[in-house]
Amino acid sequence: MSGIYIHIPFCLKICGYCDFYRVTSVGESVSYVDALLEEMKLRRDYSDGEEVETIYFGGGTPSVLSVRELGRIMDGVFSFFDVSGNPEISIEVNPDDLNGEYLRGVRSLKFNRLSIGIQSWSDNFLKLLNRRHDAAQAERAVYDSIDAGFENISVDLIYGLPEMSTSQWEETLAKTFSFNIQHLSAYHLSIEKGTPFFQMLKGKKIREIDEEESNSQFSTLINASKENGFIHYEISNLCREGYYSRHNTNYWRQVPYLGLGASAHSFNTYSRQWNVSSVKKYISSLKNGSLLFEKEELDNRKMFNEYIMTSLRTMWGIDLDYVEGTFEKEGLDYVINLAEKFLSYGMMKKQKNSLILTNQGVMIADNIISEFMRV
Repeated sequence: MSGIYIHIPFCLKICGYCDFYRVTSVGESVSYVDALLEEMKLRRDYSDGEEVETIYFGGGTPSVLSVRELGRIMDGVFSFFDVSGNPEISIEVNPDDLNGEYLRGVRSLKFNRLSIGIQSWSDNFLKLLNRRHDAAQAERAVYDSIDAGFENISVDLIYGLPEMSTSQWEETLAKTFSFNIQHLSAYHLSIEKGTPFFQMLKGKKIREIDEEESNSQFSTLINASKENGFIHYEISNLCREGYYSRHNTNYWRQVPYLGLGASAHSFNTYSRQWNVSSVKKYISSLKNGSLLFEKEELDNRKMFNEYIMTSLRTMWGIDLDYVEGTFEKEGLDYVINLAEKFLSYGMMKKQKNSLILTNQGVMIADNIISEFMRV
């Protein structure tokens, strides 16, 4: 197994765009940590004893937990699993949770990678997104993280926001690259059912930007990242050389991982399972020594589609040797035949023995990926 994902679902405020499982209370955090430790005991053999290379605390908002609570979870991971000598250990944090003391405490727990949820440097856009922090807090968070000794810092941004112009996005990126950060995750706003933004869209309180503006902002991201020495290694992820997110890269390469916590997903190459999306049910079931989850066995078609869906989003693309070894000649022929038109249109290129989207292809990646799906 390559990784462990730990879901911390607590938030103090619901962001307008978020559709991840989360709850607006931290009152059950102590019981939740207890439950996480119980789940570790139950599932310590999920990986068949393989070494853990990456650990990722996501949310929700992991930084609403105290250093002591994070320490209890980390102690459990190192007690129940065989962690490698050089693991990547990441935690997602919100700017307004951070100060020097907290960051030094987190650093002392062996966390070596921070993912800071900045989202925007504009107070107006932060208010629209219903974020807890303002632009000044976001800036301080980056400086405080550097001062605390973190040398692998990622910043999250959102573009394609209602009323956002390409020039505003250019300014956002220029400010971001002015900091000594190593990684950038930049996500185009996607308005999902069940989110506050979806209700605002239905009520005509906001409107989505048009396709031309959307493409312009994506092109700006590609160009600005290249100018600043960042590698665009996945559609939404960019980094300096040597600072790929090891954890997320393993997701995209179909490497197994264990997901701990309410709503967390796990994958072992032949099946996928996900825990109950309820903090209360998650805690109560583990108090009784069991875990509530659902499971899906992955047949050849589902495994193929998952591989295509993730690999085509990355700069490594579809590995034809992997396709032939995993899905045999039938799978290889299917991919090669379908790729011909995209190669001829300049949407795709062949590099060594991999098929990779060009910049032109990346612009319509979702459409290309959908054509490769086996129904």
